[in-house]
Amino acid sequence: MEEVVIVGAGVAGLATAVALEKVGVRALILERSNGLRATGTALGLFPNAWVALDALGVADKLAALCPPFERGYITDVKTKATQEVHYPPNSRNGALPRAVYRKVLLEVLAEELPPNSIRFSSRITSIETQVEHGLSICIVTLDDGTIIKSKVVIGCDGIHSIVARWLGLHPPVSSGRSGVRGLSVFPKGHGFDHSHAIRQFVDVGKRVAFFTLTDKEIYWYFAAMCPPKGMGKEADPETIQREVMEDLAKDIPPAYLDIIKHSDLSSLTRTPLMFRYPWDILFGNLARSNVTVAGDAMHPMTPDLGQGGCSALEDAVALGRHIGDSISKHGKLMTQYVGVAIGRYAKERRLRAATLVTASYLTGWVQQDASSRLMRFLRDVFHRFLLARVVSGIAEYDCGKLPSVSSLPSCESESSI
Repeated sequence: MEEVVIVGAGVAGLATAVALEKVGVRALILERSNGLRATGTALGLFPNAWVALDALGVADKLAALCPPFERGYITDVKTKATQEVHYPPNSRNGALPRAVYRKVLLEVLAEELPPNSIRFSSRITSIETQVEHGLSICIVTLDDGTIIKSKVVIGCDGIHSIVARWLGLHPPVSSGRSGVRGLSVFPKGHGFDHSHAIRQFVDVGKRVAFFTLTDKEIYWYFAAMCPPKGMGKEADPETIQREVMEDLAKDIPPAYLDIIKHSDLSSLTRTPLMFRYPWDILFGNLARSNVTVAGDAMHPMTPDLGQGGCSALEDAVALGRHIGDSISKHGKLMTQYVGVAIGRYAKERRLRAATLVTASYLTGWVQQDASSRLMRFLRDVFHRFLLARVVSGIAEYDCGKLPSVSSLPSCESESSI
């Protein structure tokens, strides 16, 4: 019997467990891999993410490891015109965007949890609910036959979430684009003076972005409108690297092609860019019978705004806040009340998540499809002036603080269970 079961030890899963720990609730995380997964190499965290990390108590620790970004540059490969984007500090805590190693973020979050909070190599095969003594109980079955009963199940298991499928959410759909990520290593230093900037190059159906992590490492990302020849799922890293350099990104300045040339091949990944229709988020079942979802399990989105990890951290704080408020009112985690708290969490996150998914998709669509005069107009006018304001507002979002329940008794199971 567990208080809360979280499926998935990614950013959303670990952050949710930390948020619950802060409000006095112990969670068991079930992770199918045999260790913390570092797929993706790095991610950009915008000011709204740092508000969430501050609520989780780890912002200062991470900020000390990551230089901030003060601006970005978007260059049109065809016209050579460059748009400069400034990232103002967050009005609440002065936070700026920062690049974070994904593995470091996961490790920092995991360090906040009690020992044995994560059970690795645990793949769930089914989720059920049943009523015991008048109370709804969640039953999770693992592939090794283990059966776990819990008051709450939170799916943080990615875009192909088993929990989301159990809730009845429609599967994510393809955006028609694919993405390649890589980490480039320069043992003697890369020499780029872009420690405070994100650099992007856009072309018809293509976008490539770079930002420095250290004076020797650079993270890069490439997105294309469709999977090119040689970049199938079975393609090896060398084939992917060669295809990007010799065909897809050949028109970007040679200095940036050299970054791709220096890629650590073990870091190269290619994935289709998926998203969930925003109306599925607005009207679908995000919560049912003390079961809900967070992160990509709720709102998979294209990476064009860099809000995937940011929104997952927001989810964690919002969920911890609503459950913490329930505990503050009732003194312990009670099954009959936590369902109400989860419902409030889902209601709060619907519009925010749908907005992020929509804005991310539109940003990528407008930036990368300049094949007609209309699309070029939308990119140069609509995106630069209107959507840019929306993006700025997105980064200003405040997910709130976690309630202080340190003086309350620890959560106990109801005697009737």
